[in-house]
Amino acid sequence: MPWLAAFPQGWTLPLADVLNTWALPVFDILQGPGRALAAGLDLPLRGLRAALEWLPWPALAGIVVLLALRASGWQLAVVAIIAQAGIVAGGYWPQAMNTLAIVLMSLPPAVLIGFALGAAAHRWPRIEPATVAALDVMQTLPAFAYLIPLLILFGFGPAPGLVAGVVFAVPPMVRNTILGLARVPAEVVEAAQMCGATSGQLFWLAKVPAARSQLLVGVNQTVMASLSMVIIVAVIGGFNDIGWEVLSAMRGAELGRSLMSGLVIVAMAILLDRITLGFASPGRTTILGQKKFRIAFGAFVIAGVVTRLILPEVTFLPDALGRNLARSIDATLMDFVVATGPFFAALRDGLNYGLMLPLRIGLLGAATPTVWGFTLMPWMIAAYAIVFAGGAFILWRRTPTLAIAILFVGLALATGITRFPWPGVVAMALVAAWASGGPRLFAMTSGALGLIIFGGLWAAFTQSAYLTALAVVLCVLIGGALGLLAAENDRASAILRPINDALQTMPQFVFLIPALMLFRVGEFTALIAIMLYAIVPPMRYVEHGLRNVSPALVEAAVQMGATRSQLLWQVKLPLARPVIRLGINQTIMAAISMLVIAALVGTRDLGQQVFIALGKADLGLGLVAGFAIALLALIADRLLRD
Repeated sequence: MPWLAAFPQGWTLPLADVLNTWALPVFDILQGPGRALAAGLDLPLRGLRAALEWLPWPALAGIVVLLALRASGWQLAVVAIIAQAGIVAGGYWPQAMNTLAIVLMSLPPAVLIGFALGAAAHRWPRIEPATVAALDVMQTLPAFAYLIPLLILFGFGPAPGLVAGVVFAVPPMVRNTILGLARVPAEVVEAAQMCGATSGQLFWLAKVPAARSQLLVGVNQTVMASLSMVIIVAVIGGFNDIGWEVLSAMRGAELGRSLMSGLVIVAMAILLDRITLGFASPGRTTILGQKKFRIAFGAFVIAGVVTRLILPEVTFLPDALGRNLARSIDATLMDFVVATGPFFAALRDGLNYGLMLPLRIGLLGAATPTVWGFTLMPWMIAAYAIVFAGGAFILWRRTPTLAIAILFVGLALATGITRFPWPGVVAMALVAAWASGGPRLFAMTSGALGLIIFGGLWAAFTQSAYLTALAVVLCVLIGGALGLLAAENDRASAILRPINDALQTMPQFVFLIPALMLFRVGEFTALIAIMLYAIVPPMRYVEHGLRNVSPALVEAAVQMGATRSQLLWQVKLPLARPVIRLGINQTIMAAISMLVIAALVGTRDLGQQVFIALGKADLGLGLVAGFAIALLALIADRLLRD
């Protein structure tokens, strides 16, 4: 029954058109106030940008070094000097200041809104589940999806990007506020109540100071979330910032320039992360006291103002150093691409036809004279069926779940993930949801599948499932092996740690650069980009889980005569299973979040539907596809969590 592979088009519903019919008139009414608000936001943003550009860069760089020294000591100050010297040498100082202006503008409203929502959820526990569910949707809904209503309301320019940055940066502050207030010691609360504190005094004078460390962690995560939106701001009409540099360089295929601008974002992210995290550390020690810090801070500001007034036309920036360096990197990279082109083309074709195509359309579809040069004979199909059915039969009495999984894998490999009968996918998803999370997860899964099926997105969903599943499996295998190596070898851990930092702070768009450079446009390029972004969680969580196994249990196993191999496989890995499971969860979430970005290089999944909707300003399609991605991420999270 091959017709079961695709959901019948005649059964779909015009959900996107219905949303447009109901929502667009409302947005038309709100457009006037929205444009006025955009103009109001644009003015202070441009003022802050002008102020940062007006001060000479040595003064601003000195202030950043002071903040690093105050937050975490001389090591971070040295990192700040090196990072800022690289930004200046690359010729990206003005763009970096424009990016900093966006971050500084979006930070106060994001922190205030996040703190207010978190405090409300703490004050009234009944609204906490609804708040957490809203945060989950905000963090999993692709940014491009909620850019569409913002574009309709505010128009093109930095204002909608600024609002999008605030929306994206609010959830970390809310979560850390809830966590910090919930962890206030009971003794602190009781002592305040015994002293006669009112409810307001109890909150502001007891709970908030006690939760200060966790609240500052929330500020740290809010800064990082805001910085991660800089390229999204550039897509919808931002000004001359680092995000625009990355985007324009990618459009012009300027590999050196795009790589350099991406590294500038990494340097800024590391600096902002370490400085804000340093201030959030409760037991930090500093070699620069508060009084000395204020004096030095004022001295840098005064020196910068005086210098600018005396020398108003001098930029103190190198003219052509950055451009020459970008051209040199471009030439080197192009030479590398030309020299290694045949190898990477063979690698791409081999994995495309030997792995990706069979997973997508199945062994029955790939085994043709055109693709593989032969057709499956009846005896081959019979042998294949006997292997999987026999394996399932042998395991049925001992582990029925594994037996069912083997049968599913055998059928999926035969038909392909995108051609697997849709009733089977729906049935298995619903059974898994009910068994894992009960009625609530069953209802969520039913709603998500209904939105996908009746919204006409089944074909795009199967493409997303195939690409995400392959990326996650490869990331878990490769990243897990590297994490295991790092857990067992301190030198390997020291080498992998900065690589992980760079991969985690690199904007999602930047991952397309090496993939495009080596493999051109196509699904394989999208797979590589997704893997580069999603491989960090298994590396980090496997190492963290193995290194944090109870030393007493490890010592007991050693005393019982366990070999190093037995210690790893029979003690550490079973005990680290919850942490590793969380790492797999985060890998899936990261892979799903890259679907929209991967659509830029030729995929035909749900991410492409969101990107198409953005290009057409199609609010209905963007929301339907965006919520489908968000619900998939939430369901995967709940399944693994439960």
